[in-house]
Amino acid sequence: MSDSPSTNSSAATLYGPVSLGLGVAAATASVFSAYTGIAFALLAGVLAVTFGLLGLASGFKRNQSLAGLLIGSVGVVFFAVIVGGL
Repeated sequence: MSDSPSTNSSAATLYGPVSLGLGVAAATASVFSAYTGIAFALLAGVLAVTFGLLGLASGFKRNQSLAGLLIGSVGVVFFAVIVGGL
């Protein structure tokens, strides 16, 4: 048996699904920001972007990482538009 972990047991395989889930949460919180506030949309969006970039760099589940990155950026852009007045 090999001492190195297989590619499927690496923690890096979770970056894509976590990024996608946080991206959906950020987009949903942006839509319902009157009820949830903009802090949750910003936090979920920044985490989705971070995990999306880590997922793209690791190479595992790149489609989910890219989708989470794009959807999560909605929460970050929404915050910039509301606060920055862009």
